[in-house]
Amino acid sequence: MAALRPPRSVSSRDSSDGSERLDGAGSWDALEWTKIEPVTRSVSHVNSEFLLEAERVIEEGHGVVLVNRDEAGTLFVTNFRLLFLSDGTRNIVPLGTIPLATIEKFNKMVVKNQSAPRQIDRSPTRRLLQIIGKDMRIIVFGFRPRTKQRRVIFDALLRCAKPARIWDLYAFTCGPSKFSKPNSKVRLLNEYFRLLGKDSHCASVSMVEEGSFTLSNDLWRISNTNSNYTVCSSYPFALIVPKSISDEEVIQASTFRARCRIPVVSWCHPGTGAVLARSAQPLVGLMMNMRSNADEKLVASLCTQLVDGKGSRRKLYIADARPRKNALANGAMGGGSESSSNYFHSEIVFFGIDNIHAMRESFARLRDYLDTHGATSSDGMSSFLRHGGSTWGGGNLSSMSASVSTLGDSGWLIHVQSVLAGSAWITARIALESASVLVHCSDGWDRTSQLVSLANLMLDPYYRTFAGFQALVEKDWLAFGHPFSDRIGMPSVSGTSFDLNRQSSTGNLSSSPVRQSSGSFTPQTSNTSHAQNNYSPIFLQWVDCVSQLLRMYPFAFEFSSTFLVDFLDCVLSCRFGNFLCNSEKEREKCGIHEACGCLWAYFADLRSLEGSSHAHYNLFYDPLKHNGPIFPPAAALAPTLWPQFHLRWACPSESQAGELEAESRSMAIKFSELLKAKEAAEMKAKEYSVAMETLEAELRNEKRLSSSAMNLAQRASKESAAIKRAILSLGCRVNYTSNGDCTVDVESNPTGSQEKSMQSPPRKESDGTKERDDNSDLSVSVTVVSDDVSSSPLGQVCETLCPLRTRDGSCQWPSAGCAQLGSQFVGLKANFDAFDHLSIYDSYFESN
Repeated sequence: MAALRPPRSVSSRDSSDGSERLDGAGSWDALEWTKIEPVTRSVSHVNSEFLLEAERVIEEGHGVVLVNRDEAGTLFVTNFRLLFLSDGTRNIVPLGTIPLATIEKFNKMVVKNQSAPRQIDRSPTRRLLQIIGKDMRIIVFGFRPRTKQRRVIFDALLRCAKPARIWDLYAFTCGPSKFSKPNSKVRLLNEYFRLLGKDSHCASVSMVEEGSFTLSNDLWRISNTNSNYTVCSSYPFALIVPKSISDEEVIQASTFRARCRIPVVSWCHPGTGAVLARSAQPLVGLMMNMRSNADEKLVASLCTQLVDGKGSRRKLYIADARPRKNALANGAMGGGSESSSNYFHSEIVFFGIDNIHAMRESFARLRDYLDTHGATSSDGMSSFLRHGGSTWGGGNLSSMSASVSTLGDSGWLIHVQSVLAGSAWITARIALESASVLVHCSDGWDRTSQLVSLANLMLDPYYRTFAGFQALVEKDWLAFGHPFSDRIGMPSVSGTSFDLNRQSSTGNLSSSPVRQSSGSFTPQTSNTSHAQNNYSPIFLQWVDCVSQLLRMYPFAFEFSSTFLVDFLDCVLSCRFGNFLCNSEKEREKCGIHEACGCLWAYFADLRSLEGSSHAHYNLFYDPLKHNGPIFPPAAALAPTLWPQFHLRWACPSESQAGELEAESRSMAIKFSELLKAKEAAEMKAKEYSVAMETLEAELRNEKRLSSSAMNLAQRASKESAAIKRAILSLGCRVNYTSNGDCTVDVESNPTGSQEKSMQSPPRKESDGTKERDDNSDLSVSVTVVSDDVSSSPLGQVCETLCPLRTRDGSCQWPSAGCAQLGSQFVGLKANFDAFDHLSIYDSYFESN
């Protein structure tokens, strides 16, 4: 129990009520009802911070107490939800915030506290507002006495929770926004193409408008006979029927089925040709003797020949989802069930699944059980688990057993098991026997949708992915006319809607003996009987069955249990337009595609923000582990409560069965980060390796160049030495200066004649000429003007020794001076290696 809060300041108008605390038992002691001061806050602050797009506040109440959590705050009624804002944290309290469409009923209650014997009861009564949700929660709000806040909130709920027209829903007010809804007809055709093995074809809007989608394979074809919904108003515009059946025969057969819902193909096995078909009950009449040749021919066409080479026909199972007695009772209203003698090679099987009214009552009993025995009870004190489990069941074993038996008495898990068992049986017949199965109930849109879609999920691994799950829901629930508006309790196109069970201001929460001890809760009279409406959690029950399969086969599904919870919340809230109206025809009439947002686009946007680390992804998904049908054995079909959905409000701590999944997700995220770091490190190492290889190549190239340079240097040194010997053998003396100038002294007489000095000053590139002095010494200036003259010492000597060069610097060979001095110099210029053999000339000059 929460600790007692310190007294609050009391306004002058409230002081007359008395400041003494109420004497109620249990957790009511902590609620100082007369001491809650209204907090004045501007609605604009709430608008900017907490409201969704196009959401606006209609009414608000201050100083309201959320009894379930003993928490005070401000209660807002918007055009989309009932929003509770905590005074302490200024945050939204999830338990006290519920979409208006998710509210099943709401009641005003007055509770009187028990007074001591012989004591006058002067304490004010408690004014409560009870909200019962379609998502397993029961919320109770407490209001200050002698104020009109409860009446204001209650009247706002009367106006907003039950809109008179479908266009008054928040989905239309918000509009499509960025979550636009693509054409569902195009997606349905693409799914049909996949089933027929025509994946290469892609549907388009023009194809839908022109009616050019009538493709076929060897056994089945897509018919456009219902393109204007003239054959069946609750069926989709396109139907898969046997190729041997004409459109005229389809129309004839429709008159023999309830609501004209003829047998059509929902799924076909790509290998064996076995099909899973669906329809409504046949109109055999009270005496069970009415027949239809067109219907019998259509059903017989589902039994195609087996591909065993023997030409034998496959068996047909007609699965009636109802109990046998209910099927016979429907005969009084013209319905009934088939006779195996009228349908070729068939067998009739009854699954015994109860109708929508039994499911609704079972769901209500389960919700009351969880509220009574949960850790967060709506009356604030009656939970057996409220004090940490020390008083669970009063410490009495019989009390514990009684509470557990109450769960069984709700019957919810038995109903879930029946749907699972029937779907598993259908899956086994198709996958193991290669038989075809025709499924129907009364109208063919409640129990039939549950069985057919669940069997599809077991048969085809594609439906266990995000894209496949969307295609499955849109095909077998939306396109085939499950009446979502009636089952969820929202207005339909005609404007009729589910009547919320509004009640008067004196009432009782429950018949729980513990609740009765805390105050007098007198029963309330209902204006409308709970059984006189069509609300029923049929789709919720199917999603519950999917969660059971996900629990049994955690590696088979791409999506997680968190995705299923969020998906159900969006469906029940009617925030998007996907699940409005009762049929495809009604949604087209209302313009849902253009006017409302798309749930699938919203979820895809959420997943795109975080990638595979998003909570909607199943961490354990392994498409190769279950790449075919899954066959849950009978022993495994014992369902349990779905913690993430059933226990999240009544037992928030125990509902965290996903904590292990959350921890695994955290570890997976860290592992993903480590993988990314590893990839980055490997990429860096690869870059370093490439850089090292580049440096090694450059080093090898440098070594090669260095070796070549050394060879050139050695060769140049050898050439220089040879040139020096050659010049000396010619009687010349060569002097080099540091700036590259060369001075050559030539002796006209090798034995001792007067030396003539020829000197080449620095080059003058401006005029490129040579000059001569009239001195006795011969001074020659040489300028290199072409590439054929080398800049090596040999070239400089050649230029110096050539007194016959022309003024433009061109060589005058064979009249050049080098030629006159001896042909051995020419040989030197042609082949330096041959100069090593000039020792004979050296000897010759020395002998002279």
